[in-house]
Amino acid sequence: MSSLARWCYRRRWVVVAIWVVAVVLALGISRHVGSNYSNSFNLPGTETQKALDLLQQNFPRASGDLDQIVLQATPGKVTDPRLLTQEKNMLAQVAKLPHVVAVISPFAPGGQGQISRNGSIAFAQIEFDQLANKVPKSAVSAVIDTAQRIQSKYLNVQLGGQAIEFLQQPSTGLSELAGVLASAVVLFLAFGSWRGMVTPLISAIAAIVIGTSLESLLSQVLSVAPFATQLSTLMGLGVGVDYALFIVSRHRSNLLHGMDVEQSVTAAVNTSGRAVLFAAATVCVAILGLLLLNVTFLVGVSIGTAITVALTMVASLTLIPALLGFMGVKVLGRRRVAQLEHHGPNDDHVTGRWLSWAKWVEVHRFVSAGVAVIVIAIIALPFFSMRLGFSDAGNDQHKQTTYKSYVLLEKGFGAGFNGPLQVAAELRRPGSAADLQPLRESLRQPGVAVVSPAVLSPLNRTTALFEVTPSTRPDAVATSDLVKHLRRDVVPKAIAGTDVAAAYIGGATAAQIDFSHVVATKLPIFVAVVVVVASLLLMIAFRSFVIPLTASIMNILAAGATFGVVVFVFQKGHFGSIFTIGRAGPVDAFMPVMLFAILFGLSMDYQVFLVSRMHEEWIHTGDNARSVTVGQAETGGVITAAASIMIVVFLSFVFGGFRVIAEFGLGLSAAVMIDAFILRTVLVPSLMHALGNTNWYIPRWLDRMLPHLSIEPPDRTYDDDLTLADFETI
Repeated sequence: MSSLARWCYRRRWVVVAIWVVAVVLALGISRHVGSNYSNSFNLPGTETQKALDLLQQNFPRASGDLDQIVLQATPGKVTDPRLLTQEKNMLAQVAKLPHVVAVISPFAPGGQGQISRNGSIAFAQIEFDQLANKVPKSAVSAVIDTAQRIQSKYLNVQLGGQAIEFLQQPSTGLSELAGVLASAVVLFLAFGSWRGMVTPLISAIAAIVIGTSLESLLSQVLSVAPFATQLSTLMGLGVGVDYALFIVSRHRSNLLHGMDVEQSVTAAVNTSGRAVLFAAATVCVAILGLLLLNVTFLVGVSIGTAITVALTMVASLTLIPALLGFMGVKVLGRRRVAQLEHHGPNDDHVTGRWLSWAKWVEVHRFVSAGVAVIVIAIIALPFFSMRLGFSDAGNDQHKQTTYKSYVLLEKGFGAGFNGPLQVAAELRRPGSAADLQPLRESLRQPGVAVVSPAVLSPLNRTTALFEVTPSTRPDAVATSDLVKHLRRDVVPKAIAGTDVAAAYIGGATAAQIDFSHVVATKLPIFVAVVVVVASLLLMIAFRSFVIPLTASIMNILAAGATFGVVVFVFQKGHFGSIFTIGRAGPVDAFMPVMLFAILFGLSMDYQVFLVSRMHEEWIHTGDNARSVTVGQAETGGVITAAASIMIVVFLSFVFGGFRVIAEFGLGLSAAVMIDAFILRTVLVPSLMHALGNTNWYIPRWLDRMLPHLSIEPPDRTYDDDLTLADFETI
């Protein structure tokens, strides 16, 4: 590490030039190639996937997304003569717009089913020539503008569907800017120097730009969700600033202790840089563990996020030394430079406040540990009522047209209209709708509002499609129970002994249920792999069996508390108006696994930074109490400052109006707050004091098996006469 730091320092112009060229190339190539983000995902072996495959083969149009124009007469009926002419003209104009294949009007013959019973609400279906994520935004905007041109006090016009949803997703640009500004403020307060402030920001932003550009290219070959870029930006800004902060803080401390600039930069990367390397590796391993779930929806997101995190680590180890070389001792700020010139090197290692707190924890180890566990347990209570699902337009912000159309359709056609089930049936030979009548009749169960007539595929007449509309909302528990009942009890009996070879229940609502089941089934394996791999990394780093074990247990407890916060706000609806989350609903099914992977990695970050300093002291003295107290005292200020930056960065994404990103933002900010201010500040040192020398125990056979990769540099020297009294400040 010292050789890398020295090379980057001495050839800083080359390093900066390489990063500038990389940023320009990444931006240029990604903009030229474009992106292909998509919410589509495969669920191999599930009924949803079987239904989708059958429909894609035999109903090419049915496998795509249809958008809606929803009309509401205020007051009266949509068929009133004063409105009808306007509505028909508008729909005719929409049908002529680019990328619109057809408009299925409620006022055409056979369209009576698209008008509510009281006649006040109707909807038209718009069919685009491509899937929603590929329809140009300009074409979608033209549809919205044309449709809403006739809106008046007598006619309410709203639009819904996937293409409209993509366009209406709020930009996170302001959230990203707010995160950068908040980070700048915290960094300036921590360093008292604009040079110390901009260095971590430049490093993080360079990594984010390259990472998100690569993620855009990745979307051309893998299924990458539209929120992946925002998640990568959120993660890159949080961990990137953190990693740089630890190295810059160590560098500033080295300068104040009398090192020259090159020696200080080299030593900072050779110590804190090693911790950054281990921490980033842990985060990437945890995130890439999502690949074990074998869900294409998560593959692109996890790989893209891991790439961005890895780039922030590379930037911290290469770009930061180069930038520090340009800044020299001025990175300390004018006041500290003047202090260094007039009073010479400073022998103080830490402020008295952090040392006093560390000593208090040492003395009151059992009380502080008990209080910390109780607080975490209370915060985690809502987790036990967590319900998984998928957010839809009903969870959008109330001002958005997608939410308004969702509410109107629910009001006019029933609670389950926004989440119909698709039944794909396969006949043994070409047949007619009459062959499917027994199956159709059997689906008229309690909880089912409407069963549509069967439509046979024009390609071979061996595949049929019809819709089942539940009487409850898509995210209701009753809807989930209905799907399970139809699959398990109704459909198998209905097709037994008939010409129907197979029948599968699919659609968006069924996909939510299947996805939740897949996640729940594979979650134990995923958690086990992430915990074991992360623990092995910690064992290699600290040559201890106990530290990784206790860290994993505490991180799992912290994960439960984090999920408790997310459930409390997003599922229970508390403080929803503050966080602008829209209507309360289930936690997105992919959120627990992704959030666990990320927060487990972030938790290990702080564990590495905290325990690495304790480990240094343990190697030198063999005194556990001293090692824990000194390690906490020396790292407490840096860890809490780094955590404060992460918290403000993550919170800035909560208020952007994008529910999925808000879930991540709130969950990660809560995780970091719990981790830094409860786990690392109270619980970890308390338990390490209680365990004593057992902290550093590792069986000899295991020690021989593990590779020897040390966080501490092998040439580190120590002052044998150093005592705790030396840490007191005047």
